[in-house]
Amino acid sequence: MSRIYLEILINADIQTVFDLARNIDLHQQSTSKTHEKAIAGRTSGLIEENETVTWRAKHLGVYQTLTTKIISMEKPNQFTDEMQRGAFKSLHHQHIFKTINDKTLMTDIFDFESPLGIIGKMFNKIFLKNYLKNFLLERNKLIKTIAESASNNDQ
Repeated sequence: MSRIYLEILINADIQTVFDLARNIDLHQQSTSKTHEKAIAGRTSGLIEENETVTWRAKHLGVYQTLTTKIISMEKPNQFTDEMQRGAFKSLHHQHIFKTINDKTLMTDIFDFESPLGIIGKMFNKIFLKNYLKNFLLERNKLIKTIAESASNNDQ
């Protein structure tokens, strides 16, 4: 099992950041490089607990589908999604939000396991973990930009 742990401090209130992080439309915008599209389940707006979304995206030159389900949600402090179907052996993504001095600390804990045994582990170590980390960083950067822009407009 591999883990990616990311934190980003966002100058916006926790509810705004929480809602942006679970916004299907924003996710599609942040993943435009991979042509990611929600094709089944919740396909736009804010995903809720027990809902699923199926994504279709081009990763590493190949179109893939991945279905995740929101398995827990405590508004506006956390939500967790887990792969139901897809190319990974397993995928579990915790999104945690905490208010610190009128800002929001957003934390991603992204656990995944590659398929294909030892070959998958080697591919993960050489390439996949870094690829996924950059994928999450791109998404988080957009969340921060939009949240802070909205926060500045409110002042």
